[in-house]
Amino acid sequence: MRADAVNSTQRRQPRWWKRGQQWLVRFPRAVPAAIFLLVCAITVLSVFAIESGETRKEAAQLREQTRVIGAAIERRGNANAAYLRAGAALFATREDVSRELFREFVNELQLDTDYRGADGIGWARALAPLEIAAFEEAMSSDMPGSFAVYPRPTGPTRRVVPVTFLHPDSERNRRASGFDMYSEPVRRAAMDEAARSVRPTASGKVVLVQEGDGTAPGFLIYMPVFEGAGAARQLRGFVYSPFNAYDFLSSALELTSGVGQVVRLYDGEASDDRLMVAIEAEEETGRSMRQPVTIANRRMTLEVEAVARDTLSNLSLVTLIVGLVVAMLLMLLVRLLTQRVQEDRAALERLLEQNSIRDSLTRELNHRVKNSLANVLSMISLTRRRTDDVDDFAHSLAGRVRALSATHDLLTQSEWGTTPLRAILEAELAPYDRQGSHSVELAGPPVELAPNDALSLGLAIHELATNAAKFGALATGEGLVSVTWEMIDPHLVRVVWQESGGPEVSAERKRGFGTDLIEKVVAHEFNRPVELDFAPTGVRCVLAVPVRRPSAFAIRERYRQDEPA
Repeated sequence: MRADAVNSTQRRQPRWWKRGQQWLVRFPRAVPAAIFLLVCAITVLSVFAIESGETRKEAAQLREQTRVIGAAIERRGNANAAYLRAGAALFATREDVSRELFREFVNELQLDTDYRGADGIGWARALAPLEIAAFEEAMSSDMPGSFAVYPRPTGPTRRVVPVTFLHPDSERNRRASGFDMYSEPVRRAAMDEAARSVRPTASGKVVLVQEGDGTAPGFLIYMPVFEGAGAARQLRGFVYSPFNAYDFLSSALELTSGVGQVVRLYDGEASDDRLMVAIEAEEETGRSMRQPVTIANRRMTLEVEAVARDTLSNLSLVTLIVGLVVAMLLMLLVRLLTQRVQEDRAALERLLEQNSIRDSLTRELNHRVKNSLANVLSMISLTRRRTDDVDDFAHSLAGRVRALSATHDLLTQSEWGTTPLRAILEAELAPYDRQGSHSVELAGPPVELAPNDALSLGLAIHELATNAAKFGALATGEGLVSVTWEMIDPHLVRVVWQESGGPEVSAERKRGFGTDLIEKVVAHEFNRPVELDFAPTGVRCVLAVPVRRPSAFAIRERYRQDEPA
């Protein structure tokens, strides 16, 4: 009934579930591991996709930040250039740029609050070398102390442009007073370009004279001032601003949110020898972005680096953790399902096997019962032929049934498996083995007999013992029955019944039921002839008993192994 219910349940299951169960049974460890690896792979791909998106987002943010910083730098440079343009326009309308005029111009600019990032604003007069002495004399009379132009021109030169005024008038800026900026190639190139283009022009990378012995790089923006117009115009000098590169870049970053980032500014192309200023960060940097910027008619390169991330993004970390947890839970769930399917399959197989064994045992039981009934019927028929007295008939039949029952008890104890030959002999001869008299002797190797053979041998021994008790060796105290056996081959054992010491056996003795039972029934069951000799010295009987094991016993043994403890 249980097997039928299981089969009915299986028939109602979907095909995909049956197929999944087959995979779980065939690969109980591989399927959970494969699912775990699959979910892990999906998680890793998801994290990779998230990180790729984060990288693109960071790249876009870096590009936008670089654009904003570049615009702030250009805006700061353009603001400074606008001041210089205003100064150049004012000075071009005057015959001379005096100290009072320059101070008035600077005060109007409100340099301390609006002109951030510059070291100040100055005026540098353009002179011919022959005009240096008169210029120094005029400047010395207009200011305390002596004024000298340096360095003195040593070769042919058409122009000298010394620092004339520089505001604010600080100790640092006074170091530049009188310095001939036209004597230095980088400054000279910027001034020539400014005079040619008549527009504010920044110089390349220089170290300002104000720095003294320092090495901090900077640059200057020059705006030329002319007198006259057309071909007759003459260069009077330059309005200029010196810049410390670090201060200039820092003031530009204040206009953006780029404070704290890695920012570098190069003069022209980006290379180590052209680096003007670098604002570094303590953290490790990653992706960088470069952008050209123009400061007062000079091309420079801005480089911005983003701070590198040491770990995955928060979304990636959450995805990774959740993915691993889901993978482990799915692996555990599939493993539990695998164990459940295996247990169900094992239970089903046990039920089917038990059902098969039950059918086999039922068929075997029917066979045994029929054989036992056939034996009983044979015993009744033969006994009735050999006696006319009801009491004698009942007594003989009861003894033979008891002999059959004794052998059945042995078979029951062995669960209808093989039965030891010695145990059969001891059970049938136990009533005749008088304690201390040694009327019965048994000798032979261990031999196991099949159930049918055990029943037939038990009947034969019972008949021989009954005959010996009535007429033979067991009828007197001096008689002896010796039963010996030996293996003729692996499938046949030879059993010898020998009586001695009893009354002399008559040669004209009548044949009885026992003789017919042994020579006909037992010989037929063993499929071997029986040697039965009624010698005067004692009855001798030789039986050839097969040694075999029916296949049903193997089924019963498996059934016993599968039974729960």
